[in-house]
Amino acid sequence: MVDVKVHEVGTRDGLQSVADFVPTAVKQAWIAKEFAAGVGEIEVCSFVPVKLIPQFADAGEVVAHALGLEGLTVAALVPNLKGAERALQLGVHKINYVISVSESHNQANVRRSTEESAVDFERIVAQCREAPPRGRPIVVGGLSTAMGCTIEGKVAEERVRALALRLVAAGADELILADTVGYGDPAAVRRLFGAVKSDVGDVPITAHFHDTRGLGLANVVAALDVGVRAFDASLAGLGGCPYAPGASGNICTEDLVFLLESMGLKTGIDLERLIAVRTMVCANLGDQPYHGTIAQAGLPKGFRGAVAA
Repeated sequence: MVDVKVHEVGTRDGLQSVADFVPTAVKQAWIAKEFAAGVGEIEVCSFVPVKLIPQFADAGEVVAHALGLEGLTVAALVPNLKGAERALQLGVHKINYVISVSESHNQANVRRSTEESAVDFERIVAQCREAPPRGRPIVVGGLSTAMGCTIEGKVAEERVRALALRLVAAGADELILADTVGYGDPAAVRRLFGAVKSDVGDVPITAHFHDTRGLGLANVVAALDVGVRAFDASLAGLGGCPYAPGASGNICTEDLVFLLESMGLKTGIDLERLIAVRTMVCANLGDQPYHGTIAQAGLPKGFRGAVAA
């Protein structure tokens, strides 16, 4: 058993920012090696039109390979019903649906209103419920720009809470609250996540933080304080939002695992093996903006982690 779940999103959130097509074999090796290091859930791709993000032209092959790794939870991001239908067809375990709380960001990101996206989510849930129980995926409602928006600035907490409740009422099995452009701070994280957790009861919530302004890991600790026990992260901190110029990517998976294990929280992840995966990935992706400090500094002498302790 683990105390905190770490979800890898670099194979989606990270790779969507890489201009050159990454060979399918490299993506498959990344997924397999990170799973072998102990990461139990990986968001392996996004089902978006290939003309918009050619990086995911091989999504079917990547998903098929990932589904062959027994014990791995295979997740995929979808922006609409068409993407969800593809995910259902391929048999992913978890469908992560994205909707921006900010109206302007939603229009920029998926070219429709937040209301239209919410209605589409209701259709997706209905369609997934028609699938046979054994093949029915977990449906996750992801709320982007929950802490703020590059276009609009501050996002009202009441709007986040109302949209979270709507998605849960529609049948969301889980929620993701995402600080897409790094506007959050620890006080705001405690307030918002605490409020949403109170609103939705037992519905699991994953925190998705970006380190745009250097507060990513501080926000993790704040979320832990109010009971969040699942976090998205990206190997080497790859990724970023196209609507936040200059923004860095997600919090770094290696640094997140080091933080949690240092705090005595078991993740089930072997840090040395995870750092080795980072080395392999960086060698194959070439000139990209890589982040994170533990891979550069190395583990402290005598570090044993939560499991050994």
